[in-house]
Amino acid sequence: MAEAIIVNIAGEIIAKLVPQALEKVGKLWGIKHELEMLKDTVSTLQAVLRDAEEKYYQSRQIQVWLEKLKDAFYDAQDVLEELNIAAIRRELRGHNKIIKEVRTFFSSSNQLAFKLNMSYKVRAVRRRIEAINAARRFHLDECPVDLRVEREWWKREETHSFIREGDITGRDDDKKMVMKFLLDSDVKEHVAILPIVGIGGLGKTALAQWVYNDERVSKHFDLKMWVCVSSDFDMKKVVKKIIACAKKKESTEVAMEHLQSELRAEIDDKRYLLVLDDLWNVERKTWLSLKTLLVGGARGSKILITTRIPLVAEMTSTAPPHLLGGLSESASVDILMQMACRKEEEIQDPDMLAIGKEIVKKCSGVPLVVRTVRSLLFFKKTKPEWLHFKDNELPEVSQREDSIISVLKLSYDYLPSHLKQCFTFCSLFPKDYEIKKQTLVDLWVAEGFIQPSNRSQHLEEIAHGYFMDLLWSNFFQDFKKDPITKVETCKMHDLMCDLACLVAGTESCVAWADTKSINERTRHISLGLTFNLMGELPVSGLKASALRTILSVVPKPTTYWEMKQREPPSQADLCQLIKSFKSLRILDLHATNVKKVPRSICKLKHLTYLDLSLNNTLKRLPNSITRLQSLQTLNLYRCCALEELPTGIRKLVNLRNLDTDYCWKLGYMPRGVGQLRSLHRLTRFILPEDKALAKNYCGLEELNGLNNIQGSLSIENLGHIIDAVAESRAANLIGKHSLKSVELRWGYLDIDDASIGDRDEALLDGLRPHSNLQNLTIDGYKGESFPRWMTESLVIFLPNLVELRLQKCGRCKHLPQLAQLPHLKSLEILRLPELEYIESDYSSTLTTSFPSLLRLQIGYCENLKAMPLIPHLEELKLRKVNSELISRIFGLTKLKSLIISEMEFLECLPEECLQNLTSLEILSIYHCPLLTSLSLGMQHLSNLVNLSIWCCEELDLLQDESDNKLDLQGLKNLQSMDIHEVPKLASLPKWLLQASNLERLYIKKCLNLKALPEQMERLQSLQRLDIIQCPLLTSLPEGVRRLAFLTHLRIAACPDLEERCKKNAGKDWYKIAHIPHITHELKYYDEVDLRLEILHFSF
Repeated sequence: MAEAIIVNIAGEIIAKLVPQALEKVGKLWGIKHELEMLKDTVSTLQAVLRDAEEKYYQSRQIQVWLEKLKDAFYDAQDVLEELNIAAIRRELRGHNKIIKEVRTFFSSSNQLAFKLNMSYKVRAVRRRIEAINAARRFHLDECPVDLRVEREWWKREETHSFIREGDITGRDDDKKMVMKFLLDSDVKEHVAILPIVGIGGLGKTALAQWVYNDERVSKHFDLKMWVCVSSDFDMKKVVKKIIACAKKKESTEVAMEHLQSELRAEIDDKRYLLVLDDLWNVERKTWLSLKTLLVGGARGSKILITTRIPLVAEMTSTAPPHLLGGLSESASVDILMQMACRKEEEIQDPDMLAIGKEIVKKCSGVPLVVRTVRSLLFFKKTKPEWLHFKDNELPEVSQREDSIISVLKLSYDYLPSHLKQCFTFCSLFPKDYEIKKQTLVDLWVAEGFIQPSNRSQHLEEIAHGYFMDLLWSNFFQDFKKDPITKVETCKMHDLMCDLACLVAGTESCVAWADTKSINERTRHISLGLTFNLMGELPVSGLKASALRTILSVVPKPTTYWEMKQREPPSQADLCQLIKSFKSLRILDLHATNVKKVPRSICKLKHLTYLDLSLNNTLKRLPNSITRLQSLQTLNLYRCCALEELPTGIRKLVNLRNLDTDYCWKLGYMPRGVGQLRSLHRLTRFILPEDKALAKNYCGLEELNGLNNIQGSLSIENLGHIIDAVAESRAANLIGKHSLKSVELRWGYLDIDDASIGDRDEALLDGLRPHSNLQNLTIDGYKGESFPRWMTESLVIFLPNLVELRLQKCGRCKHLPQLAQLPHLKSLEILRLPELEYIESDYSSTLTTSFPSLLRLQIGYCENLKAMPLIPHLEELKLRKVNSELISRIFGLTKLKSLIISEMEFLECLPEECLQNLTSLEILSIYHCPLLTSLSLGMQHLSNLVNLSIWCCEELDLLQDESDNKLDLQGLKNLQSMDIHEVPKLASLPKWLLQASNLERLYIKKCLNLKALPEQMERLQSLQRLDIIQCPLLTSLPEGVRRLAFLTHLRIAACPDLEERCKKNAGKDWYKIAHIPHITHELKYYDEVDLRLEILHFSF
């Protein structure tokens, strides 16, 4: 990586020596002349570094020269940072309340010694750089660097966009062959094994995923499990992963004896599918041991293996391995032209198409290579450019991985230096690791990889652009955004991981348990979950001054139990680490069970990134941490025991990110947070509940100047504000234009009088956010009305609002004008007992409103009298509201999910409201004690898939609202029916037996259910039947024998019925003997049970 790094380090050195810095730092220490000479030396060299970078792999001489120069540049960077830190500390001296050590440091004698020492260091590093350049015996051309061209390496027609991969191209025949194997029930072995063999990049994993997610496969197997094995075949780890997939939760067992027993209990007698993805070298003895544990599945169980190693395929297979070949030429051309050409006419251009065909011939049908070449061709707009690329730049690619790496290396060579450096840093992540985009961006910034061309650019925004460039160019893949947490993640293909390690060379090292030694030139290392920081890290081989990064890389999913089992580092180990590696920029100790941070942490004066997240026993940080003037990121996420932040936090003048989410014991923010003008992310701002107990707390006014903060901000304990007008306006939320989400939380305050309401109204009036805001939460507000900026024209003040949550606003009778918000997609109104109307103009129920709203949740609003028309609504949850509200539901033709809960006086579901819900897929009714019948209107719910009824004491499922026999023939698509605590259920209703597509029937606590009808045999699609706590049910109907697709039967807490269904002994055993999976466990959880619980408790 030297060739890419050195160009960027040179730029960073010169950036630190701009005229303003020379004037400030140089004059301060009287070494301005020395610094100017260093700048001239580096600037002269910078002009030839671009040529050296291009010739790096052509000459060993150049490689050695650049390595030496890189080491010298690193040292120069350290010296300049040391000067800058000293200057910052001197500025802090202007504040009288400065720690004693700093006052002592700046005594006149120490200042003189420091000046002489730094003058010597600057001179020494400059002379060293000059000597290295003088020893150069080869010519390099001067290539001036244009930063704007470098950063705008290519321009897209509009903005960054990532086009997600569509369906897999050209693998239909391969899928048919694998599907035939999986669905074949005529097999001799209980467990048949098919390896898919091929080199990296051919799409083995993609093919396995394609068949794994096929609906036919899901229906065929009782249990599906996916385990990524990768190169580390550890028997215990693999078994634990399989158990985790089977149980949907991590195993807490440690001993192999217990693990094997747990595994067999999960898979025995079940027809399962197990995918072992990316299986590398495995000892035959180890494989046979694992195979022995897996043979207990029901006949027809299958194991699918993806591997690059033919020997592994031969050793593991029970069927001839499926050899995955290259794509056909036509499929390769389709992939190439899909994105290499920007416009449809270019894709159809016969000349471009002809060149494309010639290019794909050199790609040997390897999809990863085709996609990589495709991204390179995007930058080439003309036919001559395509021809030149084909004839001169693209090597022939045989189906050997070293050849494929050479093509990927070509793609790397095309990257500008700043992207090379960012990509190479990713060599620290192991294969199949899920990388958080925000973490990666913060790490790049902390390493100094991001250099703005002007002051108006935020480093995080530039880093986001870098990320998108690498993603678009296929260096990253599997990009996704969690719909709930909004966390963005990606992965790297195994070959891209190999490429990153190749170009990183000795610069980086993934130090896992089998690491024997680390090169003395290594500057970045990552450690696994089981690594003991100092006990196992081979520090003896490390040059103490070299190491800049220690990254804790914890594979997912990592459970609380696994983290708790990790041996915490001792204070001695942490102190030794700090003493050994004083040049550290990145120190990641997340999830390492750190209990106490040593005071000596302040000696890591170059530290820019400190991650202490997920350390659940960490109670406080030493005040010495405030001497880390270079610190940019302090991550304390989920430090659940953390009680306070350091009092001198204002001295962290370069802090950009402070994450205290889920630090529940943190009582307030210390005074001085408002002076951290570099902050870009502040997740929580906590006001003290008891100001008498809080030391040096900060008030809302400290938010005033923090106008660069981005993302989400939660302001908590607003109920304890005294001067509402002054403090709220001082917070200056309207000036924070980059915030996307704001939560305003009043907290618990056991006072409820008019003065509090007046105060809250004034407070919220002053907390008006910027118009760019997308998500707003107001929780615990005690005002009777909302402020003018919300009531008069919310469309003008918050036009970009996407999500709004109003909770515990106990006095509010009316809401702001929400109906015309153009982008509002989600609205939650919870615990507003006085609320009468969602819109102040209640005639608006007759007109269309909420043009974009998809999700509406209303709970504990018992005075609400009307529902507006919401034409695009897809999800509606109503909990403990006026039962008349149900009859006000009109025109929801796109509604997919309706959940009704705790409607105390609801007696029936009005037919006129249900007849228009033609798109409804989920209907759940919970805790409606007076509901007597379902409506005939339900026959219009032709798309209903899931019907759940819980705790409805008076409900009769056999009668309609007119006491006639209920006939619901329209429920043709019903697949799942859940009946829980319906006392009047004595037998199953006829309409349910007509649901020919029903796959799952769940009956629990129906205490008067006496018999199941013989007509149950009509339910020929039924796969799962659960009967729990139905004590009067004593036998099963004969028709159960003829339910051919029934694979899972659970009978629990039904004493007589359980006795009759005893294996090989009960009177009804012959009726159920054909069912593969029978259990009598009361606490038996599978994915369906979990889904039901999530549905029930999602309010």
